[in-house]
Amino acid sequence: MKTKEHSRGRVITLLGPAFVAAVAYVDPGNVAANITAGARYSYLLVWVLVLANAMAVVVQYQSAKLGLVTGKSLPQLLGDRLPKPVRLGFWGQAEIVAAATDLAEVVGGAIALNLLFGLPLFTGGVIVGIVSMVLLVTQGKGRQHVFERIVIALLVIITIGFVGGLFVAPPSASGILSGLVPRFAGTDTVLVAASMLGATVMPHAIYLHSSLVIHRHHGSEHSTERLLRASKFDVTWALVVAGFVNIALLLLAASALGGVSGTDTIEGAYGAIAAHLGPVIATIFGIGLLASGLASTSVGAYAGSEIMKGLLHIDVPLVWRRLITLIPALAILWSGVEPTWALVVSQAVLSFGIPMAIIPLTIYTRNRDLMGKNADGRALQVVSSLIAVVIVGLNIALLVLMAMGVD
Repeated sequence: MKTKEHSRGRVITLLGPAFVAAVAYVDPGNVAANITAGARYSYLLVWVLVLANAMAVVVQYQSAKLGLVTGKSLPQLLGDRLPKPVRLGFWGQAEIVAAATDLAEVVGGAIALNLLFGLPLFTGGVIVGIVSMVLLVTQGKGRQHVFERIVIALLVIITIGFVGGLFVAPPSASGILSGLVPRFAGTDTVLVAASMLGATVMPHAIYLHSSLVIHRHHGSEHSTERLLRASKFDVTWALVVAGFVNIALLLLAASALGGVSGTDTIEGAYGAIAAHLGPVIATIFGIGLLASGLASTSVGAYAGSEIMKGLLHIDVPLVWRRLITLIPALAILWSGVEPTWALVVSQAVLSFGIPMAIIPLTIYTRNRDLMGKNADGRALQVVSSLIAVVIVGLNIALLVLMAMGVD
């Protein structure tokens, strides 16, 4: 019994990287999408989030496995294996994706500060940028644990902020069960489902997770097999938390905001929550949104730095990286562009980058020359290929529908 308890204790000390990556699954874009789905279609699309989370567990574990087995991140492997012209082109699109991610997170945090304190969006964006730089300082050499703990603490705040409303407006058990049956109710529900699924696996989360495990476990005394087992546990529980938060947002909207207009923007959702559940619940929601923006933008800047290091072999200090990528987001906020529209455009840009991340991942993790005995087996190859096809296909469909102007 003592041996088992000691073993569990040792496993717990290995957890953390997946919880940092999981922040990508509870960013401001997810908030808007899930509340919109619940308010418009009640419990109809619960199954989409369950499916999306299951796929995310596989993809994020693949990324972690790649880093643990090879000792190199996905960007590093691409940087080593691609010819220079292709490598530069790949870096260019990856940086655009990272910038688009950063834009969404800074805008989301600025919206939260505007809702909570009435701050102008530009001022809120500056504050989010400064706080994220402070958080990134904790990610220096030998301080990975500190950064992880701060991000996990923010994840706890996010969870409380987005789940708290369910205690005031509990969902229908029969509604939840009916929502687990895969089905649609018209073209618009297909579009919303595509948005929810297509935005599930963010490119920067794939790139970053393979780096996080290396930074966390470099020089570890544990065997690769033990680290892989711990990583499975880490990924599963991190994404269970993220999935629970996303589903809770949909359930909250379904139980309290059904048929309420204006919830297709974050500001509208906040206003609807305040009107129907009271200012206290709205404030808790706003705090969760703020934590989401702060955690997400810190993780996004971290991911961009790892992409540059792996593909260009240039190590830019994280704070400088944060400062440079903050400029486009602040320019958008200064210009007065409608913030929710900026979030939509950023998600469209991200869609272009998903195939560039997920396809190399599935190719590398099945390569026996690279992965040895830890290469994907036949069943996992089929599952990961199917996931890649579904996610890429849905993102292409989403782009097409957006280009056609389907609402």
